[in-house]
Amino acid sequence: MIEALTSYLLQHKSISIPGLGTVYIERIPAQTDFINKQILPPSYHFRFDKYFDAPDKEFFTYLAQQKDMADYEAIKWYNEWAYELRNRLRTEDSVEWKGVGALRKDVSGEIVFEAAGAIASPQEPAPAIRVIHSNTQHTMLVGDREVIREISPTEMADPFAEEADGAKNTWWIYAIIIAAIALSAIFFHFYKNGFSPSSTGNQQPVGISQ
Repeated sequence: MIEALTSYLLQHKSISIPGLGTVYIERIPAQTDFINKQILPPSYHFRFDKYFDAPDKEFFTYLAQQKDMADYEAIKWYNEWAYELRNRLRTEDSVEWKGVGALRKDVSGEIVFEAAGAIASPQEPAPAIRVIHSNTQHTMLVGDREVIREISPTEMADPFAEEADGAKNTWWIYAIIIAAIALSAIFFHFYKNGFSPSSTGNQQPVGISQ
């Protein structure tokens, strides 16, 4: 009957054992293997949690169907199986669950689970080759029109870098404009007051009181 329990565990990713805990199937996300230029598929391994040990109703329905008995008889049978398993852990060094792992007690009396290893997966590593596009065309919105232009890798990394460089390279244009405005103001001043040394100062007489 242990095969039916293993089948349930693989299908539902967990199975609870009264008085002991729950065995879970834990998923490890896909990882990139840069050295071998591939992406490793997700992997799975068994994990034990001693803080939850209550099977749900769905499990007993499944067990009753597998043993062809009523639900209450399945509950009684499973509790007796779990009780026997706990007794074996008191007298034996470890109890093996084939294909899943082994349960044993440590020196403090706590239940320790040793997983059998990674769960076999049909997925294979996928090749992963890094591709850098030197110039890529993208559609950009300019005003109310869409235009296609080539964007360099630098622009892709920082789309505002080119604008910043453009601002740095055009500072002298603003300096020329300001200088031209200043020269125009000076020329207008001399044109209005005449080109004499006195035109550069204040010509209002100053009275001296006695």
